[in-house]
Amino acid sequence: MAFLSRLALLAALIAAPVAHAGTQPSARLVRCGAEQCLLVKGARSSAAATVTINDRVVPASGRRGWKVRVSLATLRGWTSPFARTLSVAVVNPIGQVEQREPVRLPVGLLGHNTKLAALVVRAR
Repeated sequence: MAFLSRLALLAALIAAPVAHAGTQPSARLVRCGAEQCLLVKGARSSAAATVTINDRVVPASGRRGWKVRVSLATLRGWTSPFARTLSVAVVNPIGQVEQREPVRLPVGLLGHNTKLAALVVRAR
């Protein structure tokens, strides 16, 4: 009888949906028409789970492997100047956070551009 219960437990574990806990979300800069956007990708246990970026629900395309595009203008409104990470979370349909990860932004993405009239470089 113990063998059958172990076998049933093993079968249940194999049939259970994968939570993708080891998959870290990632972000990179892409073109969205005439403007620049941040493409954030990740994984979730089911398509019913919602994705949040900095505690704001965002529409994610895809099923278990999801993608979100956020314009840089929107992103600047959601983050502090010179931010280096975003807080990305996957929330299941009953409101429990399945995964919350800091996602590194591309270097200098939210910095300010300074237009230089001249740049002086001296060799020593």
